[in-house]
Amino acid sequence: MANDSRLRGPSVRGIPEGDNRERMICADCGYILYDNPKIVVGSVPRWGERILLCRRSIEPRYGFWTLPAGYLELNESASAGAEREAWEEANARIEIEGLLAIYDIPRISQVQLIFRARLLDDAISPGPESLEVGLFGWEDIPWSDLAFPSIRWALQHEHEAQTTREFTTRINPPGF
Repeated sequence: MANDSRLRGPSVRGIPEGDNRERMICADCGYILYDNPKIVVGSVPRWGERILLCRRSIEPRYGFWTLPAGYLELNESASAGAEREAWEEANARIEIEGLLAIYDIPRISQVQLIFRARLLDDAISPGPESLEVGLFGWEDIPWSDLAFPSIRWALQHEHEAQTTREFTTRINPPGF
């Protein structure tokens, strides 16, 4: 396999003809690698007035609390991905109720789709990416130990939606 050019792939940075952005290009065949943002799917699962949170057992932010969320897989719908993430992280079965928010986070090339959901039962337990899981009332949420700003946004948006009964899709807070 030494020096087999078929195995190299895109190896040169440049602006392809007709494009306006630098991309990785294969010097041999001209193939262009379009490296696009990652889509994260997740949910704010509720059991009555309490919300499911998961304490991370992986980096980044090991030991901090998050909502069940992760990268959307190929050939998977966004809602199915959110359901899968709840199962993988908390062994939680959820029913999607609607789209809560779309968060754009260009700094890390992510688009996050966060759904409103309800737990189908309260039989939850940590999955392989969680140290522990719990159901938290609003006043008990570990605000200072949340893993990411978007988790705080989603929790606040869900609380607002449940309080006002206004279920329009939210976006990033001003200034983010």
